[in-house]
Amino acid sequence: MSQQARITAVLGPTNTGKTHYAIERMLAHRTGIIGLPLRLLAREVYDKIVALRGPSVVALITGEERIVPDRAAYWVCTVEAMPEGMGADFLAVDEIQLCADPERGHVFTDRLLRSRGLHETLFMGSDTMKSAIAALEPKAQFLRRERFSELTYTGSKKISRLKARSAIVGFSVENVYAIAELIRRQKGGCAVVMGALSPRTRNAQVEMYQNGDVDYLVATDAIGMGLNLDVSHVAFSALTKFDGRSMRRLQPNELAQIAGRAGRFMQPGTFGVTGEAPPLEEEVVEAITSARFTPIKKLQWRNDRLEFGSIGRLLQSLEMRTSHDWLSRARDADDVVALKALRDVVEVDARVSTPHDVKLLWDVCRIPDFRGISQGEHSALLEVIFGYLHDKGQVPRDYLARQIARIDRSDGDIDTLSKRLAYIRTWTYVAQRKGWVQDETHWRGETRAVEDRLSDALHGALTQRFVDRRTSVLLRRLKQKESLVADVNDKGEVTVEGEIIGRLDGFRFRQDQTSSPDEAKMLRQAALAALTPHFNLRADKFYNAPDTEMDFTEQGGLMWGDMAVGKLVKGSDALKPEVEAFVDEEAGADAAEKVKRRLQHFIDRKIAAAFEPMIAMSKDEALSGLAKGFAFQMSEALGVLTREAVASDVKALDQDARAALRKHGIRFGQFTIFMPLLLKPAPTRLRLVLWSLQKDLAEFPEAPPPGLVTVPAVIDAPEGYYTQAGYRLAGDRAIRIDMLERLADQLRAEDSRGGFEAKADMLSITGMTLEQFANLMSGLGYKAERAERQKVKSVQEVIPGAAKDVAKDTPVMDVAEDAAAGAIAGEASPASAADVVTPDLADEGIAPIAETPADQPVADPIPEVSETETPIGQAADAAVETTEMEVFYTFTWGGFGVRKPREGGRPQGEARGKGKPRGKPKGKGGPRDNNKAQNYQARPPKKEKAIDPDNPFAAALMGLKKD
Repeated sequence: MSQQARITAVLGPTNTGKTHYAIERMLAHRTGIIGLPLRLLAREVYDKIVALRGPSVVALITGEERIVPDRAAYWVCTVEAMPEGMGADFLAVDEIQLCADPERGHVFTDRLLRSRGLHETLFMGSDTMKSAIAALEPKAQFLRRERFSELTYTGSKKISRLKARSAIVGFSVENVYAIAELIRRQKGGCAVVMGALSPRTRNAQVEMYQNGDVDYLVATDAIGMGLNLDVSHVAFSALTKFDGRSMRRLQPNELAQIAGRAGRFMQPGTFGVTGEAPPLEEEVVEAITSARFTPIKKLQWRNDRLEFGSIGRLLQSLEMRTSHDWLSRARDADDVVALKALRDVVEVDARVSTPHDVKLLWDVCRIPDFRGISQGEHSALLEVIFGYLHDKGQVPRDYLARQIARIDRSDGDIDTLSKRLAYIRTWTYVAQRKGWVQDETHWRGETRAVEDRLSDALHGALTQRFVDRRTSVLLRRLKQKESLVADVNDKGEVTVEGEIIGRLDGFRFRQDQTSSPDEAKMLRQAALAALTPHFNLRADKFYNAPDTEMDFTEQGGLMWGDMAVGKLVKGSDALKPEVEAFVDEEAGADAAEKVKRRLQHFIDRKIAAAFEPMIAMSKDEALSGLAKGFAFQMSEALGVLTREAVASDVKALDQDARAALRKHGIRFGQFTIFMPLLLKPAPTRLRLVLWSLQKDLAEFPEAPPPGLVTVPAVIDAPEGYYTQAGYRLAGDRAIRIDMLERLADQLRAEDSRGGFEAKADMLSITGMTLEQFANLMSGLGYKAERAERQKVKSVQEVIPGAAKDVAKDTPVMDVAEDAAAGAIAGEASPASAADVVTPDLADEGIAPIAETPADQPVADPIPEVSETETPIGQAADAAVETTEMEVFYTFTWGGFGVRKPREGGRPQGEARGKGKPRGKPKGKGGPRDNNKAQNYQARPPKKEKAIDPDNPFAAALMGLKKD
């Protein structure tokens, strides 16, 4: 070293420009090396020097990065990665007070004792190191630098009340994330800075903070290590940290190192506490603000003269103690712990036989534990790497490729991406070591690319989780007191300053609920200022829109396309409902009135079209007297009335009145008086809405699906629902009233007193199985008696192959038609084949056999077989064919007794009427034997009376008269 070489200790608090001074001094020399405490800070300084001198002369060396151009003159490194023996003109070590750090102190102490520049050496750090440096390096000169700005203590504040440009410091990842989440909800978001972040992720987060996208920074104590940020206030969320061994309280000098980041250059800064951190004691505050701390008395030290004769000798040299007053042997670092763990591995011990092997093992043990899973996991990985390097001289290409491929995924949450980044740092370190991998340039580039992808993904995940960009942008514009620009796109999305804050649903603004109350109020005011003219334009467009663009819902809502614009409310008359428009007050009275008028026009026209026959009837001046009153009742009932409700009024109508009402489409059914045109799906849907409005129902019942003859009974349906839906409740199901009248027409022709069975046409009309039909008939007032009987076989079953002959030349095809009708109902028809084909064979017990035409050969007669013989073609042990039984029901009129059919509540059960049957139809004779033909004798003819054409049995009576 030249006699003119200077050793200077530049000491002082933070924000004194020490690092900036060192950069200036290094660039004043031809070559230089600067060691920095963090990879993040090294990258920051590297970027500054590159901006001044260009990338061709600046090198960057850290554990995971190695950028070394051919003409490198200035080397920016982490302290651990500083090259030795280069003979640079200038050398500097930053944050030299870390000589006292329990984990890394021995590295900084080694640089203080042994690293020198040929012409100039600088040590930058805290005043606490003055005595130690003076004792260990008597030639050192001291240069104290004063803080550029004032630092003051502001006490404790809630996070929600921290001012903008604040940094909140936590000492664990969980604490940092919890604070960041709270700030996102209350302040719009924050940037996150931690020592474990890659430089790329850290720079992206800091850039977001520096350019004003967010006003808050949440960080670990990593920001205390020289990171230059535009921070005006530092708030400690805790005063204790885990130092790798135990929880301990931070010392005043450590707090000052972090708090000093507040205030840059000439701007004053403040610091305080927040969250659960207790207020700082007066003496601690005084020490921080005056930068007076207890001097460091001991530096961490580890022997640098290592012996590689064996693992044991290496450990002895590492554990050597010192008697120097200022030095204290450092506790075992991770590399020593790893060496001790591998020493006990049999496979490793077998491989280590030469000093070269020991040196290689020691180099492997110095791979940092980036993953931090466990010491055992880390040692296992080092064992694999050492095995490859010892046996093959390099880490195999395929093994390295597999490890990197497993990590190269950018999906997952923040924790997952952080772990992958930690994993790739291990292989980045391996790739940086000379000779450890084949094609070093390729693998260095590959690991760097993976780290960049993971860094970008992590930055995106951090931003997505902890930054509400919309809120942060809007708050920044408000802070700048600029007017906000709002707009509405074609999708109805409302944007303020390009950020979506809600949407326009019809004529109501639906704001997102993610904002704070104060922010929400501000955003709504900004949005409505832009929406006012838009409301008027939309109201004009709506007023001129055709009816086809509008509709009503089954709950009475009024829609314009997929937008809710109003609802129906009860009016003075069922056919005259009123409308309530959904329009924000800010839209103005004119727009609201325009929307309301258009909705009223729509629903009025809808009702006029759907109920045109009924409205025309109510306006027919030709109707008078009872007919006009009955027409009024039909209008009030919206076109459907149960007959029992108006039985006396129907009976009072004369023939002329009935004829006049029939001209308007009214049908007088046995069970219901209705207008068939109003039973179509569209009028039915509208009728239920209007009826529900008049009944003041909280929830409107929906119309049954169109096209169904019967539907399951609805439990607790409102009284009158089935009638308005066009159905009548009967048993467990409800049947459509027009199909019920068709069924009634068939039932009138049956012997309801003597009993009858269901015909195929009856089952076909209802679309029911025989069991369901029996339940329906019970609900209509009939008694249903279930029984079984022997099933009569068809022709095909008696004589195989005869079906083709019968179908060709005889009326036995009726059997197939009857079976088809039964299949539609889901059961075999109760009518036997004998009943269908010919009554002459009813008592024969077998199906009729058609005559064989003359031009066809006669089948051989079936030979008689004695009881002891086995028929030809049948096995001797074949089972005797069992008799097949069928279920049938006999229906007789039971009447409703004192009960009337109910529409609401439980489905109506089986009728239990007793005594004399009520009403018609009345059957003849007593119960019949279903297995025998019945003979009836007509009564003497009675005096004929005029047949009332309006009588529900008129058609049947007219048919009998003709016969």
